[in-house]
Amino acid sequence: MRASLDVAVAKPEPAAETVALADRLRVELDRVDHLLDGFLVLARARHGTPADRTPVSLGELVREALADRAADIAAKELTVDDEARTDAWTEGSAALLSRMVENLVDNAITHNRAGGWIRISTGHTAAEALLVVETGGRLLDQSRVDRLTQPFERLGADRTGPEGSSGLGLSIVAAIVAAHGGDLALLAPPEGGLRVTAALPSTAGGEG
Repeated sequence: MRASLDVAVAKPEPAAETVALADRLRVELDRVDHLLDGFLVLARARHGTPADRTPVSLGELVREALADRAADIAAKELTVDDEARTDAWTEGSAALLSRMVENLVDNAITHNRAGGWIRISTGHTAAEALLVVETGGRLLDQSRVDRLTQPFERLGADRTGPEGSSGLGLSIVAAIVAAHGGDLALLAPPEGGLRVTAALPSTAGGEG
């Protein structure tokens, strides 16, 4: 489909309507790609315990995710309180755990108001490695928040984010956490906003 669009606009002096239509179709194809990618990750996470297990630092994954989205954070003028520590280690699929953190950071940015804030922290106990992502905002209904881990569940138009949002972000997070033997908790604090806590089995780390 993309190739057909390229051929159409590559013709000598293509009509303006053709160019405009091609641009709109490319945007829709990007959304389809994003949706299919989400389905594939969700299916992989639900397939069972990952075979490609390795020690992973949740703090390092947070650093990478925030660096990748620095431009979006700046554009929305968000204040980020990064309290992620590099000593919160778990074991599992580095690719899936990276996607889990990316989705949580993306959710915190997308469903935030301009000039808002994000607080991200990691920690560990003898049994668990913890990742907590918090955002400010309006008061939310806990019963509706509890459903956000189901595919395509949203909290209304003001939390749907950009038009390209697939509605799979937190369902993918929940599936990845479950595949690694962890627990995911979503809380609507009484002061407003959303707090997401991922608790994964703790491991000693990658010191060797």
